[in-house]
Amino acid sequence: MGTKDPQKPPQEAIKPLCGPKDFSYQEKLGEPGEYPFTRGVWPTMYRSKLWTMRQYAGFGTAEESNQRYKYLLSQGQTGLSVAFDLPTQLGYDSDHPLARGEVGKVGVAISTLADMEALFADIPLDKVSTSMTINAPAAVLLAFYLAVGEKQGIAKAQLTGTIQNDILKEYIARGTYIFPPKPSLRLITDVFAYCTQEVPQWNTISISGYHIREAGSTAAQEVAFTLADGITYVEAALNVGLEIDSFAPRLSFFFNAHNDLFAEAAKFRAARRLWAKIMKERFKARSPKSQMLRFHTQTAGSALTAQQPENNVARVTLQALAAVLGGTQSLHTNSKDEALGLPTEESVRTALRTQQIIAYESGGTNAVDPLGGSYYVEHLTDTIEAAAQNYLNIIDKMGGTIAAIEGGYIQQEIQKSAYQYQKDIESEQRVVVGVNRFQAQENTKLTILKVSEEAERHQLARLNKVRRERDAQKVQKILATLEEKARTHENLMPLFLEASHQYVSLGEICGVLRKIFGEYQEKVVL
Repeated sequence: MGTKDPQKPPQEAIKPLCGPKDFSYQEKLGEPGEYPFTRGVWPTMYRSKLWTMRQYAGFGTAEESNQRYKYLLSQGQTGLSVAFDLPTQLGYDSDHPLARGEVGKVGVAISTLADMEALFADIPLDKVSTSMTINAPAAVLLAFYLAVGEKQGIAKAQLTGTIQNDILKEYIARGTYIFPPKPSLRLITDVFAYCTQEVPQWNTISISGYHIREAGSTAAQEVAFTLADGITYVEAALNVGLEIDSFAPRLSFFFNAHNDLFAEAAKFRAARRLWAKIMKERFKARSPKSQMLRFHTQTAGSALTAQQPENNVARVTLQALAAVLGGTQSLHTNSKDEALGLPTEESVRTALRTQQIIAYESGGTNAVDPLGGSYYVEHLTDTIEAAAQNYLNIIDKMGGTIAAIEGGYIQQEIQKSAYQYQKDIESEQRVVVGVNRFQAQENTKLTILKVSEEAERHQLARLNKVRRERDAQKVQKILATLEEKARTHENLMPLFLEASHQYVSLGEICGVLRKIFGEYQEKVVL
């Protein structure tokens, strides 16, 4: 006797058949490359240029990560994406007591310019774009990167890439914050202003819904809370006197791609349309580039399973295809073993090959917006847009994103969705193949990559060598100047760059800022 397939959870109930009456024509779809950009930000999309294949990587020492980058580039990757270890994300040097045992474990350890030089050794930064997933100390790590470029003889105007630089989602979903919101926003707008003048091809922020989704949000919540963060950053930049069309073209976004192929593709289309309207109608941006939502996508880490990890290849393929059909500008595909540990070289090659097969063999790049006009996809796009807009209205009534975070509203909405998602799995209302249905007696045996203890010893040795050989008097002078300037409204980026060249460490710089700005303490809302 066959078993009845479980129903979709109520919050994701869908119509079995959609037709013209389900597709709202109230908003003109427009053409690709035209407002409201529902169909894509460029007129020809992938027919002219594929998305950037940018595998997120970094572990152990800078030298180990450098070798992984070179391997990925040799295999056809077209952009770099740097993962930093936890101490670096929190602004601590590798020799800080809180860093013990964590150095190089979830990313590469970067304490000084010497580490950044080793990370990009023999990689010409004018030939490859680099994305750096760093937030609270983002301005400092960007300064390290710019200093490496200068040492390679590359003008700042030639550098291309992205710094995540999104602190609000850290308060919401991830937790690697350092400073309170106000000084954090000051550092972010310092990057906006500096890069507008000095590094014009650099994306100054990657406003992230990825981590919001990983924390358990729905697709509509991911769109809403990400765009709410974006609104706050735009307002902060305007409040310090920046002109909307001077910085908005370099804002970028970062989204998750989950398993529901059509809903995820529709989510990206809805996000583009909403952001275009926000920028044009709310902020009066005139430049089409200010109205475009350009985004990077990463496949869903939370959807990967330790059980039957070979199944993750199929999941990642669907998620990556959703991102491509939704019009992403760059893409990272997770490896099949990431529910168990850091990806091995073999598994990361398979992940990259997944992108390449979609690009060159699937036919998905032959047409611009191949799902456009589908009754079902357009209905989903309208539905997600309406749900996200409702959340944005609620957040506006609360006084904005920071007020909604401090009141616990956004966190509680995500927690409720995450709780419901887990209940649905446990009750088999939601099937996860290999977990609650179709289990196997034995899992495939995988080789798990482990970071050796030697990596931490190597990192500490280099840091000690840098401290011995640098000019201690110049270091102290720069730190004293930083303490003075941090109390003003002066842009700190030039000073960060000067400090980088003198091998002042990340921890020393953040230590001064902690002294002036204080540290954020999350409010527990019951």
